[in-house]
Amino acid sequence: MDLTTVDKLLTTTRSVRRRLDLTRPVDPAVIEECLEISVQAPQGSNNCRYHFLVVTDPGKRRALGDLYRQAFEQFYPAAGTSRQTVPPPDMESAIALAEHFQDVPVLIISCIEGRPEGRTSERLAGLYGNILPMTWSLMLALRARGVGAAWTTIVFTYEKEVVELLNIPQGLTPAACLPVAYFTGEDFKPARRVPARDRTYWNNWGTRR
Repeated sequence: MDLTTVDKLLTTTRSVRRRLDLTRPVDPAVIEECLEISVQAPQGSNNCRYHFLVVTDPGKRRALGDLYRQAFEQFYPAAGTSRQTVPPPDMESAIALAEHFQDVPVLIISCIEGRPEGRTSERLAGLYGNILPMTWSLMLALRARGVGAAWTTIVFTYEKEVVELLNIPQGLTPAACLPVAYFTGEDFKPARRVPARDRTYWNNWGTRR
């Protein structure tokens, strides 16, 4: 296994927002291939309770974009999506995605059978733990094929409306919504992060190796 390639894939798979190519369609075969790869991610008891909804219909993307913007303005009221104000530099890409959410050629919603209501913490961890690794694997598989994606969840502020729009059956939980498109430019760099060593303890909280 070529660790250089693997490490580059893991450290440069970004949430792509401003650099999504809104003019280039994504081949459905590429989406299907990446989904098959994604379901090899770890899951509890091999229960296969995952489902994916691929949205390419312009009307439904437009409706999801409207819901996304409503939620975005609730989460980030100071930023908004209006160009009448100058947003903070770190919000530029987020605002760009909110403005063009409906223009992204493919939206993929990952769902898991089961609902979070009334679950204990360990059961809640199990619910999301059976779908979120697959969603990340999907992003990695897409990135390896020159396709970008952004990890988003705030559209589920309006989960009821999303469920009704897409006819998602009762008893399923939408977990993430990935706007998917080929990306512009050549490559990505690792993000600025707090080093893991600064947040890692051994055998007891606060104990360094």
